Amino acid sequence: MEEHELVRRSQDGDREAFTALVRNYQAKVHSLAYGFTRNDAQADDLAQDIFLKAWLGLSKFRFRSGFGTWLYRIAVNHVKDHLRKRASSREIPLQEDSVRAASRTAPPADREAGEKERRAELVRDCLAGLPEKFRMILTLRDVQGLSYEDLSRTLRLSAGTVDSRLFRARKMLRRRVESRISGERRSP
Repeated sequence: MEEHELVRRSQDGDREAFTALVRNYQAKVHSLAYGFTRNDAQADDLAQDIFLKAWLGLSKFRFRSGFGTWLYRIAVNHVKDHLRKRASSREIPLQEDSVRAASRTAPPADREAGEKERRAELVRDCLAGLPEKFRMILTLRDVQGLSYEDLSRTLRLSAGTVDSRLFRARKMLRRRVESRISGERRSP
């Protein structure tokens, strides 16, 4: 069934149609939340809250944009609220060094996979350190794959602002990654 029809049926109270929409977007919404919390359980909770907000607000959806864009707007706002609350409560996320430790003792084939994961973890760490507006736009574009048009609608930014913010965000991320790599090379 086409997404437009699933939304219409969901607005009429069809829970099965909404369940189909959830299935279509669940991985992307979870991935977005995980990108900011780096905690699977928190990402699950956030995704559940986001879909609940979408269900409760579905009557307000007017088809002026795609359902995915509307849902991402809810997700972005909810994740921002969560991050603000977390920052005000001074919650400190736990870091896991198990990937690094495992890669030092693993056989050569596993070491390569461990190295790849370590690099991905380095990029995630550097991304997590960016200011929220840059982290959000990079996550939505480069991790979630939203188009520039969808980014513009979701973040309520002009096309020029999306373009310049992405450029600045990528530049900041590149500098952070290069700095961390050069710092690791100097460390014993």
